[in-house]
Amino acid sequence: MKAFYSRLTRFFNKQLIVGLILFIVAVIVVTAFITHPLKAGFSFRSFFDGRFFLFVLAGLCAQLVDGALGMAFGVSCSTLLIAFNVPPALSSASVHFSEIFTTGASGISHTLLKNLHKQLFVRLLIPGIIGAVLGAYLLSEVFDGKIIKPFISAYLLILGLWIIYKEVLAKKKPGKKIKRVGILAFAGGTLDAIGGGGWGPVVTSNLINKDITPKRVIGSVNIAEFFITISSSVVFMFFVNIQDWKPTLGIIVGGLFAAPFAAYIVKIIKRKPLTIAIGSLIAIISLYNIIRSVDSIKHIIAMFY
Repeated sequence: MKAFYSRLTRFFNKQLIVGLILFIVAVIVVTAFITHPLKAGFSFRSFFDGRFFLFVLAGLCAQLVDGALGMAFGVSCSTLLIAFNVPPALSSASVHFSEIFTTGASGISHTLLKNLHKQLFVRLLIPGIIGAVLGAYLLSEVFDGKIIKPFISAYLLILGLWIIYKEVLAKKKPGKKIKRVGILAFAGGTLDAIGGGGWGPVVTSNLINKDITPKRVIGSVNIAEFFITISSSVVFMFFVNIQDWKPTLGIIVGGLFAAPFAAYIVKIIKRKPLTIAIGSLIAIISLYNIIRSVDSIKHIIAMFY
């Protein structure tokens, strides 16, 4: 297995990664317009109104958070879209489809700015894709993601607080060797599909917890996330009838604009504030998800009594 990953690491280079991302995005664009053509009577003037630019703002804010901290695009963007009165089903489809483009732009930006650990990226890639596919299958055929999500959120809340403790209070120790990355990527991809998000929080937070340089963790996780997103989210393009493209395109425009800036922020921010910010973000989002899952927690308790 080590020999396989070693050969695969040598195979991947900056030009190949950027080329693959651009090619896949181009295929997705062509397929999207073939399967969801614009309706007759479409007006560009009415499409690009004030509401469209609210969605651009949502995509911009969410991508700045995700690209700079390696997580939370889906949570941030979904929260803003729902605040803008977008129906939950359309919000979910819009976020998943737009993530193909925003993670692609983020991956290219991190690659060009050299926020990439090639060996780590390769070790995340294949197990993450397998986990994402398995998670999507389990969610659709075996059990309800709402039941498992509170447990994931509780785990991440503890992990976020532990990261802050280690950075602020614990004594510094030498960086640990990267171990079991494949298992971590598989778990992250599976939990991401089952819980409706979690690739960034699960993978980034655990790698940060192993004292790996934050900018290289975030860059590698963001680049791998593009391929994970393709594996688990392209289903929305084929099975969800997106009639209102305004939220989707607004998020894409805002996310594409923010991606290079977010990647640059990672490059210039020092380790300690970046690590504390990551831990804080994990804890806040996890607590928010636990609060939102109160009904699911009550249902779980009722199952045992």
